[in-house]
Amino acid sequence: MSALFRNNMAKLSNTYACVKCGAQSPKWSGRCLSCGAWGTMQEEIIDAGRGDSRISPQVSPAKITDLNSIDSEKLQRLPTGINEFDRVLGGGIVPGSLVLIGGEPGIGKSTLMLQIAARINNALYVSGEESAAQIKSRLTRLQIAGDVKFSSETNVEKIISAINMEKEGEDCNPHLQKKFVIIDSIQTIYSSDAPSETGSVNQIRACAAKFLQVAKEKNVAIFITGHITKDGLLAGPKTLEHLVDTVIYLEQQKNKDFRILRTAKNRFGNTDEIGLFEMTGAGFKEITNPSGVFLDERTSAQTGNAVSCIMEGTRPFLVEVQALATKTVFGYPQRKSAGFDLNRLQIIIAVLTKRAGVNLMAQDVHINIVGGLKITETALDLAVCAAIISSLLNQTIDNKTIILGEVGLGGEVRPVYKLEQRLAEAAKLGFTKALIPAVKAESKIELVKVGNVAEMVKYITGR
Repeated sequence: MSALFRNNMAKLSNTYACVKCGAQSPKWSGRCLSCGAWGTMQEEIIDAGRGDSRISPQVSPAKITDLNSIDSEKLQRLPTGINEFDRVLGGGIVPGSLVLIGGEPGIGKSTLMLQIAARINNALYVSGEESAAQIKSRLTRLQIAGDVKFSSETNVEKIISAINMEKEGEDCNPHLQKKFVIIDSIQTIYSSDAPSETGSVNQIRACAAKFLQVAKEKNVAIFITGHITKDGLLAGPKTLEHLVDTVIYLEQQKNKDFRILRTAKNRFGNTDEIGLFEMTGAGFKEITNPSGVFLDERTSAQTGNAVSCIMEGTRPFLVEVQALATKTVFGYPQRKSAGFDLNRLQIIIAVLTKRAGVNLMAQDVHINIVGGLKITETALDLAVCAAIISSLLNQTIDNKTIILGEVGLGGEVRPVYKLEQRLAEAAKLGFTKALIPAVKAESKIELVKVGNVAEMVKYITGR
């Protein structure tokens, strides 16, 4: 045996890797010690010599670019014509970007992607889950018309080869220059370079890395869809988030027909924007008036109800807070919340008891945000206080009054950001009065300024 062969053999070693979570072990075991899955450990051969940090004289140095020599150009985005979708992305699709859209199975990811593909000329839709006849049937059912090209290929190398040929004009149809490619879904795509099974962590990571490379080299925007598991995590797992440029999630409120498109990561825009859609028989329909979704149809004022305004990115929309304060049946009072942070509710109740003299020690307090929206913004504090007081004292709040303000531990009402923009949204929807912190503000509606929660209680009770 030659010395060169012995040296190469010495660099190779065996290890065992889990096909589900990617955890490695020097010995085989029937159960993965990391994720607990059974029968997922597979043998792999690694090259230990690749870890050598010595620099070979034959390796060419990395190319270095002086950023000052590059002319600043405005980022050219590709609009889809769906304003809610473009808003979430920051103004449209960025060429050369890799976007991951996640959501529970059946929530409508494929439907949304088909609608977007139909609005962009010569888009390529790659699906390993449906056939061409099924995709055509869905387009017909949704009454979607557009120039969409389809492929059922699941090998990433063949998909990338097709993209490269069309970008270089080598295809039999050279006019099909793809700017937009959809991969539905990443769990069905496999790479010949990864030995693990389709849908495993190694396969998903390898395929995503190859799609990222072709997106940057060919300036093609690629969207990949991923399923959400029962645990609420991105299947595969969330190892793709650091690879892609943008991560967006499609969420569904229980017992509601509308969907929320939310950004978790965006290298080309902010992550505060959301898009609202309604699922109809013809696919996704944009919701242009989000306040109408989260505001209940109220013909008259009711006790325990208060209206406030939240901000999602640059968009204000009104929400209704419902509170119910009832006498405690058992010894320990219950605090329940739906859509509002329970810890925040505990603080607000303590502040009302200490600073406003409201006795809630023998009262069960329940809070609900109408529409099923989950709120983390502190601008809702004063509205929650008002709703609790309204229910406790059986006093109604005018249904044309909006309440805005953050409540501090001292009982003071603190200002909220973009106050005038929130007031403008309230005025547009017909509100005539606003209960706000004691700060300078201008609005078309009547402003009632309060400095602390005690003043707010006096306003509600009319004392």
